[in-house]
Amino acid sequence: MQVYLPIAEISMNLFFLVGIGGAVGFLSGLFGVGGGFLLTPLLIFSGVSAPVAVASVTGQVVAASTSGALSYYRRGQIDLHLALYLVLSGVLGAFAGVAMFQVLNALGQLDLAISIGFLLLLGSVGTLMLIESLRAILKRRAGVVSRDKLPNQHNWFHRLPWRVRFKKSRLYISVLPVIGIGLAIGFVGSLLGIGGGFILVPALVYLLRVPGNMVIGTSLLQVVAMMAVTTILHAVTSQSVDILLAFCLMIGGTVGAQFGASAGKYLRGEQLRALLALIVLAVAIRFGLSLVLTPGDAYSTAVLGVGGLR
Repeated sequence: MQVYLPIAEISMNLFFLVGIGGAVGFLSGLFGVGGGFLLTPLLIFSGVSAPVAVASVTGQVVAASTSGALSYYRRGQIDLHLALYLVLSGVLGAFAGVAMFQVLNALGQLDLAISIGFLLLLGSVGTLMLIESLRAILKRRAGVVSRDKLPNQHNWFHRLPWRVRFKKSRLYISVLPVIGIGLAIGFVGSLLGIGGGFILVPALVYLLRVPGNMVIGTSLLQVVAMMAVTTILHAVTSQSVDILLAFCLMIGGTVGAQFGASAGKYLRGEQLRALLALIVLAVAIRFGLSLVLTPGDAYSTAVLGVGGLR
């Protein structure tokens, strides 16, 4: 069943769109990540233009993350004070990211920038995750019992000026690294169409020392607010948000996430991280190949998608 996507200006199979939304939703529920870093590349590889893929996925990320954020809020597992700083700085970063998006699009270099951005980001994150997870698996098989300990409670970040007390997270730290992290996540997320949760969560844990019970909920709230603003900015500035495309992805993602959350109960944490790392690295390699392989059309850098659609 073919549906015409008015903004993307292509026809795609409805079940294929719902299916990839469901597949990414399953992985999101399985690994506890937003999934935008997988969904955007999949759409690009399937023939959707990079601007439409990036802008439309932002809406899907908002929908997928809202229910989770509400659930954590009802359980009291969101530090609203910390989230406020992350959201405000993230929104500022989103404005900068959308502005860069427009500049690169006008110069005709957006596809190249997105490919290089995903290659570097996913390649580095995937490699680090794979190394860490393999070490944990080998230690477990060798019978080495290791506890997940954080380094000293304070590092040089905590000695910076402009300290603020975040009571719910039991932290008294400088607000400068908090703002810096929010700006970076907002910029990268709006430029590449990713929620940034798979970057924000480790940053909150290992850099800011946020307690584990506050990390996921606070991260989700920042992602929801930042990507909502990003969706509006893309819709107003470039008119590249395809509502029909985003809606199809939302349907599949909502259902798939429920099955993923159930499946995640049967795998160990290090096994989940290793599997996610392999998927991330596979997407990075695919982007790398698109940069070096000769395109199907000598006069176009677009990647051929399913059925030859662009």
